[in-house]
Amino acid sequence: MAGVPDMTRKLYVTILLVFALVLLAALPLYGSAYLVIFVSRIFMYVILAVSWTMFSGPTGNISLAAAAFFGAGVYTTAVSGPSLPLVAVAVIGGLVSFFLAFVVGALTLRLKGIYFVMFTFGLVELMLNFILWWEVNITGTTGRVVASVSNATVFYFLLSIILILCLVDSLLRRSPYGLALRALGTSEEAAAHLGVNVTAVKVMVFALSAFFMGAAGAVMAPRWTYIDHKIAFNPNLSFVPVLMAIFGGISKPYGPIIGATIFTCMEEFLITRLPYHYMLIFGVIMVFSILYLPGGLVDFVQRVRAQLLERKHADS
Repeated sequence: MAGVPDMTRKLYVTILLVFALVLLAALPLYGSAYLVIFVSRIFMYVILAVSWTMFSGPTGNISLAAAAFFGAGVYTTAVSGPSLPLVAVAVIGGLVSFFLAFVVGALTLRLKGIYFVMFTFGLVELMLNFILWWEVNITGTTGRVVASVSNATVFYFLLSIILILCLVDSLLRRSPYGLALRALGTSEEAAAHLGVNVTAVKVMVFALSAFFMGAAGAVMAPRWTYIDHKIAFNPNLSFVPVLMAIFGGISKPYGPIIGATIFTCMEEFLITRLPYHYMLIFGVIMVFSILYLPGGLVDFVQRVRAQLLERKHADS
């Protein structure tokens, strides 16, 4: 009988999640255009934050290459034009980012610590300047016009990517790959002695996370209508999702989702009121989070809850 309350709680949580999902899916039917666009932006950051956590969370390898993979997806849409349906472009954009991450990971995931961090961020600058060189010297144009689609279409595509991403992330955490990743985060040497192919596991999960980033970029491109190298490979898209994931907490699957939602709302508020200072404020929050909330909001709430329960039992 001890398990009954837990089963009841899980049932309530499941019902609540299904209700929230239905309500969210119906948003374009009753919400304003601004709200649909804003929630789509939250979805974009959720995909980037959860994808980043999929690899960097358990392994401890901090990647700053999100903007490179996202931008590869953006340019996939720009190059393909209106000739392909958006679902095909999203898959192709994801595959382009997957193979880019696979090659980069195979070459660099033997690096550790600050060297890997520096290389992944350097990849963003490399992609940005390569696209600029290509357009100036080969195509003779800078930037591209992208065929637009409705806000609702972008909304539903991003929501679909989130659902698939969460399913894949859940399966990965429960799979032998997830166990191997957690072992790598504890000690790569010990994991290798236990028979884990360290490089192969990291490369595959790194590429898998990049697939969803590229798919998100491919879907977001029509929202901007016009894109260029600075829009596609915006370095902020490498830093902000990391901050979101850390702030929300990477120990639980829903931590990055909470962090991405809160920070997107904060970003919207600060950009409209403090457009020249919002990145500085984000930096201060990141330092505060690392110093005082190392486990993120999720861990903080759990610790507070545990302390309250202890006091309750002590009083009784």
